Amino acid sequence: MVKSPPHRARKRFGQNFLVDASIINQIVDCIQPQAEDLMIEIGPGLGAMTRPLLSRLNRLNVIELDRDIIPRLISNCIVADASNKEKLVINETDVLKFDFAAFYSQQITDTKQDQTKKLRIVGNLPYNISTPILFHLLNYRNIIHDMFFMLQKEVVDRIVSAPGNKHYGRLSVMLQTYCTVQALFDVPPSAFEPAPKVNSAILRLQPSLQFDDQIDSFTQYEKLVRQAFSQRRKTLKNTLKKVCTAEQIEQAGLSPTQRAEELSVADFVHLYKTMTQH
Repeated sequence: MVKSPPHRARKRFGQNFLVDASIINQIVDCIQPQAEDLMIEIGPGLGAMTRPLLSRLNRLNVIELDRDIIPRLISNCIVADASNKEKLVINETDVLKFDFAAFYSQQITDTKQDQTKKLRIVGNLPYNISTPILFHLLNYRNIIHDMFFMLQKEVVDRIVSAPGNKHYGRLSVMLQTYCTVQALFDVPPSAFEPAPKVNSAILRLQPSLQFDDQIDSFTQYEKLVRQAFSQRRKTLKNTLKKVCTAEQIEQAGLSPTQRAEELSVADFVHLYKTMTQH
Protein backbone atom coordinates (compact mmCIF):
# COMPACT_ATOMS: atom_id res chain seq x y z
CA MET A 1 0.00 0.00 0.00
CA VAL A 2 1.40 3.38 -1.01
CA LYS A 3 1.48 5.84 1.86
CA SER A 4 0.01 9.20 0.88
CA PRO A 5 2.08 12.31 1.54
CA PRO A 6 1.25 14.32 4.69
CA HIS A 7 -1.35 17.06 4.38
CA ARG A 8 0.22 20.48 4.00
CA ALA A 9 -1.38 23.26 6.02
CA ARG A 10 -3.13 25.72 3.73
CA LYS A 11 -2.48 29.38 4.34
CA ARG A 12 -5.81 30.58 2.96
CA PHE A 13 -7.63 28.51 5.58
CA GLY A 14 -5.32 29.74 8.35
CA GLN A 15 -4.33 26.16 9.17
CA ASN A 16 -1.99 25.32 12.03
CA PHE A 17 -2.49 21.79 13.30
CA LEU A 18 -2.33 21.05 17.01
CA VAL A 19 0.04 18.13 17.59
CA ASP A 20 1.02 18.31 21.28
CA ALA A 21 -0.80 15.42 23.03
CA SER A 22 -0.53 16.92 26.52
CA ILE A 23 -2.09 20.20 25.35
CA ILE A 24 -4.84 18.31 23.52
CA ASN A 25 -5.66 16.31 26.67
CA GLN A 26 -5.64 19.48 28.76
CA ILE A 27 -8.17 21.12 26.43
CA VAL A 28 -10.45 18.07 26.42
CA ASP A 29 -10.26 17.88 30.22
CA CYS A 30 -11.37 21.53 30.40
CA ILE A 31 -14.30 20.83 28.07
CA GLN A 32 -15.38 17.77 30.10
CA PRO A 33 -17.46 16.18 27.29
CA GLN A 34 -20.43 14.10 28.42
CA ALA A 35 -21.70 11.24 26.26
CA GLU A 36 -25.05 12.89 25.43
CA ASP A 37 -23.66 16.37 24.67
CA LEU A 38 -24.80 18.11 21.47
CA MET A 39 -21.28 19.04 20.47
CA ILE A 40 -19.93 20.69 17.33
CA GLU A 41 -16.24 21.03 16.50
CA ILE A 42 -15.30 23.85 14.14
CA GLY A 43 -12.28 23.16 11.92
CA PRO A 44 -11.30 19.64 13.04
CA GLY A 45 -8.32 19.58 10.68
CA LEU A 46 -6.55 16.22 10.93
CA GLY A 47 -8.62 15.19 13.96
CA ALA A 48 -6.20 15.85 16.82
CA MET A 49 -8.99 16.97 19.13
CA THR A 50 -11.71 15.07 17.29
CA ARG A 51 -10.35 11.66 18.30
CA PRO A 52 -10.32 12.21 22.09
CA LEU A 53 -13.73 13.93 21.87
CA LEU A 54 -15.18 10.95 19.99
CA SER A 55 -13.93 8.62 22.72
CA ARG A 56 -16.19 10.41 25.20
CA LEU A 57 -19.21 11.31 23.04
CA ASN A 58 -22.04 9.33 21.46
CA ARG A 59 -21.94 11.67 18.47
CA LEU A 60 -19.80 14.54 17.24
CA ASN A 61 -20.64 16.91 14.39
CA VAL A 62 -17.71 18.71 12.79
CA ILE A 63 -17.65 21.64 10.37
CA GLU A 64 -14.79 21.57 7.85
CA LEU A 65 -14.40 23.77 4.77
CA ASP A 66 -11.21 22.26 3.33
CA ARG A 67 -12.43 19.33 1.20
CA ASP A 68 -8.86 18.11 0.69
CA ILE A 69 -8.44 17.47 4.39
CA ILE A 70 -11.67 15.53 4.91
CA PRO A 71 -10.27 12.19 3.61
CA ARG A 72 -7.42 12.58 6.13
CA LEU A 73 -9.89 13.29 8.88
CA ILE A 74 -11.88 10.18 7.96
CA SER A 75 -8.69 8.13 7.83
CA ASN A 76 -7.46 9.35 11.21
CA CYS A 77 -10.80 9.08 13.01
CA ILE A 78 -12.79 6.30 11.31
CA VAL A 79 -10.35 4.05 9.42
CA ALA A 80 -8.14 4.07 12.52
CA ASP A 81 -11.13 3.24 14.74
CA ALA A 82 -14.22 1.74 13.07
CA SER A 83 -16.32 2.34 16.20
CA ASN A 84 -16.34 6.04 15.28
CA LYS A 85 -18.13 5.45 11.98
CA GLU A 86 -21.60 6.04 13.45
CA LYS A 87 -20.38 8.77 15.79
CA LEU A 88 -18.64 11.24 13.47
CA VAL A 89 -20.79 13.47 11.25
CA ILE A 90 -18.86 15.72 8.85
CA ASN A 91 -20.48 18.93 7.60
CA GLU A 92 -18.48 20.16 4.62
CA THR A 93 -19.31 23.84 4.68
CA ASP A 94 -18.22 27.33 5.68
CA VAL A 95 -18.94 27.91 9.37
CA LEU A 96 -19.99 31.50 8.56
CA LYS A 97 -22.82 30.07 6.43
CA PHE A 98 -23.79 27.32 8.87
CA ASP A 99 -27.30 27.68 10.34
CA PHE A 100 -26.83 26.57 13.95
CA ALA A 101 -30.54 27.11 14.72
CA ALA A 102 -31.71 24.74 11.98
CA PHE A 103 -29.04 22.23 13.01
CA TYR A 104 -30.12 22.46 16.65
CA SER A 105 -33.81 21.93 15.84
CA GLN A 106 -32.95 18.88 13.75
CA GLN A 107 -30.74 17.44 16.48
CA ILE A 108 -33.41 17.86 19.14
CA THR A 109 -35.96 16.17 16.84
CA ASP A 110 -33.67 13.33 15.71
CA THR A 111 -32.29 12.46 19.14
CA LYS A 112 -35.53 13.19 21.02
CA GLN A 113 -33.45 15.23 23.43
CA ASP A 114 -34.77 17.38 26.22
CA GLN A 115 -35.22 20.85 24.72
CA THR A 116 -33.37 22.42 27.64
CA LYS A 117 -30.21 20.79 26.29
CA LYS A 118 -28.06 23.25 24.34
CA LEU A 119 -25.15 23.14 21.92
CA ARG A 120 -21.55 22.92 23.04
CA ILE A 121 -19.08 24.30 20.49
CA VAL A 122 -15.33 23.78 20.38
CA GLY A 123 -12.56 24.44 17.91
CA ASN A 124 -9.16 25.72 16.90
CA LEU A 125 -10.38 28.80 15.03
CA PRO A 126 -8.44 30.09 12.00
CA TYR A 127 -6.69 33.28 13.11
CA ASN A 128 -7.70 35.17 9.98
CA ILE A 129 -11.47 34.85 10.53
CA SER A 130 -11.81 34.27 14.28
CA THR A 131 -13.71 37.53 14.97
CA PRO A 132 -16.37 37.00 12.24
CA ILE A 133 -16.90 33.44 13.55
CA LEU A 134 -17.35 34.66 17.13
CA PHE A 135 -19.83 37.33 16.02
CA HIS A 136 -21.72 34.78 13.90
CA LEU A 137 -22.05 32.50 16.94
CA LEU A 138 -23.37 35.32 19.13
CA ASN A 139 -26.48 35.31 16.94
CA TYR A 140 -27.21 31.80 18.23
CA ARG A 141 -26.33 32.39 21.89
CA ASN A 142 -29.79 31.36 23.14
CA ILE A 143 -29.20 27.75 21.98
CA ILE A 144 -25.53 27.50 23.05
CA HIS A 145 -24.48 26.27 26.47
CA ASP A 146 -20.77 27.03 26.18
CA MET A 147 -17.85 27.39 23.74
CA PHE A 148 -14.16 26.51 24.02
CA PHE A 149 -11.83 27.98 21.42
CA MET A 150 -8.15 28.07 20.64
CA LEU A 151 -7.37 31.59 19.50
CA GLN A 152 -4.42 33.88 19.05
CA LYS A 153 -3.39 34.92 22.58
CA GLU A 154 -3.60 38.58 21.61
CA VAL A 155 -7.27 38.08 20.66
CA VAL A 156 -8.03 36.29 23.93
CA ASP A 157 -6.32 39.10 25.87
CA ARG A 158 -8.57 41.60 24.12
CA ILE A 159 -11.73 39.58 24.76
CA VAL A 160 -11.17 39.21 28.52
CA SER A 161 -9.75 42.71 29.05
CA ALA A 162 -11.28 45.13 31.56
CA PRO A 163 -12.05 48.87 31.08
CA GLY A 164 -8.95 51.06 31.25
CA ASN A 165 -6.68 48.31 29.95
CA LYS A 166 -4.85 48.95 26.66
CA HIS A 167 -6.34 45.72 25.21
CA TYR A 168 -9.92 46.76 26.06
CA GLY A 169 -11.92 47.57 22.93
CA ARG A 170 -14.80 46.63 20.64
CA LEU A 171 -14.15 42.89 20.92
CA SER A 172 -14.01 43.05 24.74
CA VAL A 173 -17.33 44.92 24.96
CA MET A 174 -19.20 42.82 22.41
CA LEU A 175 -18.16 39.43 23.79
CA GLN A 176 -18.61 40.47 27.43
CA THR A 177 -22.06 41.91 26.68
CA TYR A 178 -23.28 38.54 25.49
CA CYS A 179 -21.05 36.04 27.32
CA THR A 180 -19.16 35.29 30.50
CA VAL A 181 -15.55 35.14 29.28
CA GLN A 182 -12.61 33.23 30.75
CA ALA A 183 -9.02 32.76 29.54
CA LEU A 184 -7.99 29.23 30.58
CA PHE A 185 -4.33 28.73 29.59
CA ASP A 186 -1.72 29.66 27.00
CA VAL A 187 -0.48 27.38 24.22
CA PRO A 188 3.04 27.86 22.77
CA PRO A 189 3.81 27.82 19.02
CA SER A 190 5.71 24.53 19.49
CA ALA A 191 2.38 22.75 20.09
CA PHE A 192 1.47 23.22 16.40
CA GLU A 193 2.60 22.02 13.00
CA PRO A 194 3.53 24.26 11.32
CA ALA A 195 4.43 26.45 14.31
CA PRO A 196 2.66 29.82 14.07
CA LYS A 197 4.58 33.03 14.73
CA VAL A 198 2.25 33.90 17.62
CA ASN A 199 1.22 32.43 20.96
CA SER A 200 -2.24 30.95 21.36
CA ALA A 201 -4.64 30.63 24.28
CA ILE A 202 -7.76 28.70 25.23
CA LEU A 203 -10.90 30.77 25.77
CA ARG A 204 -14.16 29.68 27.39
CA LEU A 205 -17.35 31.56 26.55
CA GLN A 206 -20.65 30.95 28.28
CA PRO A 207 -23.57 32.86 26.72
CA SER A 208 -25.37 35.18 29.12
CA LEU A 209 -28.76 36.74 28.49
CA GLN A 210 -28.43 39.40 31.21
CA PHE A 211 -28.64 42.33 28.78
CA ASP A 212 -30.93 40.80 26.17
CA ASP A 213 -34.03 42.65 27.35
CA GLN A 214 -32.16 45.97 27.01
CA ILE A 215 -30.65 45.47 23.52
CA ASP A 216 -33.24 45.04 20.78
CA SER A 217 -30.80 45.14 17.85
CA PHE A 218 -27.42 43.38 17.85
CA THR A 219 -26.50 45.27 14.66
CA GLN A 220 -27.25 48.71 16.10
CA TYR A 221 -25.50 47.94 19.37
CA GLU A 222 -22.41 46.69 17.53
CA LYS A 223 -22.44 49.85 15.41
CA LEU A 224 -22.45 52.02 18.55
CA VAL A 225 -19.57 50.11 20.11
CA ARG A 226 -17.54 50.10 16.89
CA GLN A 227 -18.06 53.84 16.44
CA ALA A 228 -17.07 54.58 20.05
CA PHE A 229 -13.73 52.80 19.58
CA SER A 230 -13.12 54.11 16.04
CA GLN A 231 -10.64 56.71 17.33
CA ARG A 232 -9.46 55.56 20.73
CA ARG A 233 -7.85 58.82 21.84
CA LYS A 234 -10.91 60.94 21.11
CA THR A 235 -13.77 61.61 23.51
CA LEU A 236 -17.27 60.15 23.23
CA LYS A 237 -18.57 63.55 22.14
CA ASN A 238 -16.33 63.37 19.06
CA THR A 239 -16.47 59.69 18.18
CA LEU A 240 -20.23 59.38 18.66
CA LYS A 241 -21.37 62.68 17.13
CA LYS A 242 -22.90 60.86 14.16
CA VAL A 243 -24.97 58.50 16.29
CA CYS A 244 -25.94 60.41 19.43
CA THR A 245 -25.83 63.83 21.07
CA ALA A 246 -23.80 65.05 24.05
CA GLU A 247 -27.13 65.38 25.91
CA GLN A 248 -27.90 61.69 25.36
CA ILE A 249 -24.45 60.75 26.65
CA GLU A 250 -25.13 62.78 29.80
CA GLN A 251 -28.62 61.27 30.16
CA ALA A 252 -26.93 57.86 30.25
CA GLY A 253 -24.97 59.06 33.31
CA LEU A 254 -21.73 59.47 31.35
CA SER A 255 -19.54 62.42 30.51
CA PRO A 256 -19.13 63.48 26.85
CA THR A 257 -15.43 63.99 27.65
CA GLN A 258 -14.91 60.34 28.59
CA ARG A 259 -13.19 57.96 26.19
CA ALA A 260 -14.67 54.64 25.11
CA GLU A 261 -11.96 52.66 26.95
CA GLU A 262 -13.22 54.08 30.27
CA LEU A 263 -16.76 52.70 29.86
CA SER A 264 -17.86 49.39 31.35
CA VAL A 265 -20.05 46.95 29.43
CA ALA A 266 -23.02 48.08 31.54
CA ASP A 267 -22.23 51.70 30.55
CA PHE A 268 -22.39 50.81 26.85
CA VAL A 269 -25.67 48.95 27.33
CA HIS A 270 -27.15 51.90 29.24
CA LEU A 271 -25.95 54.35 26.58
CA TYR A 272 -27.53 52.22 23.84
CA LYS A 273 -30.79 52.05 25.77
CA THR A 274 -30.80 55.84 26.29
CA MET A 275 -30.14 56.46 22.59
CA THR A 276 -32.87 54.15 21.37
CA GLN A 277 -35.48 55.54 23.75
CA HIS A 278 -35.19 59.03 22.25
